Amino acid sequence: MTYTEHIVKRQFDVVVLGTGSAGSNVAHTCRAAGWNVAIVDWRPFGGTCALRGCDPKKVLVGVAELVDWSRRMRARAVVSSELRIDWPALIAFKKSFTDPVPRDREEDYKQAGIVPFHAKARFVGRSSVAVGDDVLEARHVVIATGAKPASLGIDGESHLITSEQFLELPQLPRRMLFVGGGYISFEFAHVAVRAGAEVQVLHRGNRPLENFDTDLVSQLVDASRALGITISLNTAVQSIEQLQGRTIVHATKAGRERTFEADAAVHGAGRVPDIDELDLDAAQVGHSKSGVEVNQFLQSKTNSAIYAAGDTAAAGGLPLTPVAALEGEIVAENLLHGNRRSVDFTGLTSIVFTIPPLAAVGLSAAQAANQGLRYRVSQGDMAGWYSSRRLAVNVASYKVLVEEGTDRILGAHILGPHAEEQANILALAIRAGIRSSDIENVLFGYPTGASDLEHML
Repeated sequence: MTYTEHIVKRQFDVVVLGTGSAGSNVAHTCRAAGWNVAIVDWRPFGGTCALRGCDPKKVLVGVAELVDWSRRMRARAVVSSELRIDWPALIAFKKSFTDPVPRDREEDYKQAGIVPFHAKARFVGRSSVAVGDDVLEARHVVIATGAKPASLGIDGESHLITSEQFLELPQLPRRMLFVGGGYISFEFAHVAVRAGAEVQVLHRGNRPLENFDTDLVSQLVDASRALGITISLNTAVQSIEQLQGRTIVHATKAGRERTFEADAAVHGAGRVPDIDELDLDAAQVGHSKSGVEVNQFLQSKTNSAIYAAGDTAAAGGLPLTPVAALEGEIVAENLLHGNRRSVDFTGLTSIVFTIPPLAAVGLSAAQAANQGLRYRVSQGDMAGWYSSRRLAVNVASYKVLVEEGTDRILGAHILGPHAEEQANILALAIRAGIRSSDIENVLFGYPTGASDLEHML
């Protein structure tokens, strides 16, 4: 009997590849409309955010915040003893959130009538996908397989652990090194240093966190260094080796060779769409290093049966969970009702969950200028404000862009203890067209992070 005689062909209205926010949105919405739906993932069901990204990360950050707050208060003789992180207990606490997800997610699919498949998928036709011994044939296929660490193209990069592996470390190594100066490195570096590790960050460029405001990033870098995090800029990693249980990182800086040593090194140098093993060419799906090339409706430009959402779609959005969820919603609507809705990223919020957090929403000054907008910038240092002083926080700043003539809020950039929630409120204002003067007239509850907004405009 040949291999082809084992193949079972199954018919669906839509096959969804990926069980994260985008894929789940598409699957549940189409199934609720009566479509026959399959969903495929070779990894535990749940996607990056719930299992390997934002949710477990925020659990670690929350405990690090508690420890940091206690230390700030101890420095002012308000509390008499210092809290310490019990790393194994912290990871066990994190698992109480992540471990139930795959089982619960699969049960949700089955109860909804969505057919789940646990296997790697690859295209074998324009809308046919091989999954194990099955070939799933569908009217449409949605690609929502998320992202993976980018290949660095250097010798020994296999010695780096991923952010996912960092979240599973049974013990925290004494010396940690992070390759890359993006949000993954900074967030985990802030957790690790507060858990007692010696921490280094190596970044090949002249400034990290390149999508955030330059001035606020500089303040965050200074604050990170004050914590004891060593940040080496303009430092390009060339190779990595392991020697007697140590990780040796070879790099160059200003043309000179440098060597760094740690007990573990983490890949924090960017992520790319996880599409390499899908054999997109077999389905004539155009793609690039940015992902599946899609039109404004998130439909493949070269194969009308295929849609993409989340980190796999080259749609111009940032690799964020709210973006994936929105794109999944849009794909489902366009599948069910015909292409009628495109993506609107107005007021998109991005947050680095360091301590304190750094947030950006809407346009940067450069983006506003490139669009020919006329605006004023309200900016200042909040370290001396009551909201910072009561928390013993000495790093807090803001920049808000307000359009001249219309009073529209164009963008905001905030570093401080309430940055993430303040940015979310301003995201609402940007998306709903609420003016700066409208926010100034709100009777916010006081004292809160939100009540600071009227003084930031």
